Amino acid sequence: MLGTTYMAMGGLGMSAKSYNNIIGSNERVNVAIIGLGRRLKSFVEPIADTGNNVKLAYLCDVMKSQRIEAAERFSKVLSYSPGLENDLRKIHEDKDVDAIIHLTPDHWHTPGACYAMQAGKHVFVEKPCCHNPREGKMLLEFQKKYNKIVQVGNQARSSDTMIEIVKEIHNGLIGETYEAIAFYSNSRGEVPVQQPAPIPEGLDWELFQGPAPRREYTYNTWDYNWHWYDWTYGTAESGNNMIHRYDLARWAMQLDFPEQVEVKAKKNHFLEDGWTMYDTMNSVFRFPGNKIIKGDCKSRNGYKTYGYDNGVIIFGTKGSAYLSIDRYKVYDRDGKLIKQDASTLNSVNLHFTNFIDSIRGKATVNSPVVEAEKSTLLCHLANISYRIGKNFDVDSETGKIYDRDGMKLWGREYEPGWEPKL
Repeated sequence: MLGTTYMAMGGLGMSAKSYNNIIGSNERVNVAIIGLGRRLKSFVEPIADTGNNVKLAYLCDVMKSQRIEAAERFSKVLSYSPGLENDLRKIHEDKDVDAIIHLTPDHWHTPGACYAMQAGKHVFVEKPCCHNPREGKMLLEFQKKYNKIVQVGNQARSSDTMIEIVKEIHNGLIGETYEAIAFYSNSRGEVPVQQPAPIPEGLDWELFQGPAPRREYTYNTWDYNWHWYDWTYGTAESGNNMIHRYDLARWAMQLDFPEQVEVKAKKNHFLEDGWTMYDTMNSVFRFPGNKIIKGDCKSRNGYKTYGYDNGVIIFGTKGSAYLSIDRYKVYDRDGKLIKQDASTLNSVNLHFTNFIDSIRGKATVNSPVVEAEKSTLLCHLANISYRIGKNFDVDSETGKIYDRDGMKLWGREYEPGWEPKL
């Protein structure tokens, strides 16, 4: 039977000083994947790539069927079989594991990464890197204390085309930037209304909840719809997809924290279904220097307002640019296309290789926590504005909210014994 606290299993007191922080430049890196859902497919190719010289030590998920399916997927590209594990704490205790790839639901991202760092592991943590603003600061504190390599899954930061165009924008390609529109459109359908249901066969509901307060199981919660069922596990579409666009915009415009947040959002589609939050959001983040990032997020209306279903449009005094992870187009002030490119390389593979090379001391992570936390905070500020029903000012030095109601949502409640502690 599982212990009621994370630390109950022991073995997590490894000192950072006792762990060799940087692995030899040619040494094999032993990795484990925790969370075997939709993001898993993106990591099959880079793990199987012999040039990365990694060994997949474990596949871990709280759902038995996910473990079986993942093992079958990797059996087609690997000559060995990784261990299958239900409980991430057992992986943390294995001193032979060098790095963990965290692909879990959002509420596990920061706690899982923090527990891994305490256990002496380097971490690749998927976006959003945190479930709430306080956890973003927590992740920074843990990374600083344990001095581990942490890469956040904003893969545009490793895209060759994005690195190229962002550098050119910084060098004045479109003049001084002053505004960005970050947008995302999808045509998601109805979701079931939550109803109490038996826990699905093979699901460890206790571990799925992990650091979250306990509740009874409701139908289909574990398999993606946790994104839209209140705020216990997910961060809505802002944390699910807008994070990529906000990160691109902030990177290109060289911005840190905003000074004001304005949001208009509501649920517009399938009003009687189980979706419990907005499915449409328009946001405005005002930054020092009179610079603005606007967000246009449509989860359930696939109309391509800007000609594409996702991306960022950057406006400058001499022109504008459209960016979207693996391609860009640049226009002069008259709207004439003057430059474009599209990558032939897989940015996810590049991002993973950058992580592994950083562990070996041959590179620096392209999406460090210090940058990812700032971009993810935009998602949380927008969500908080929606949840309290008002706009607010922000400390542009720290990202803290100048609103008492807003600060009530700065963190979250934890199941007793599961909150990461330095």
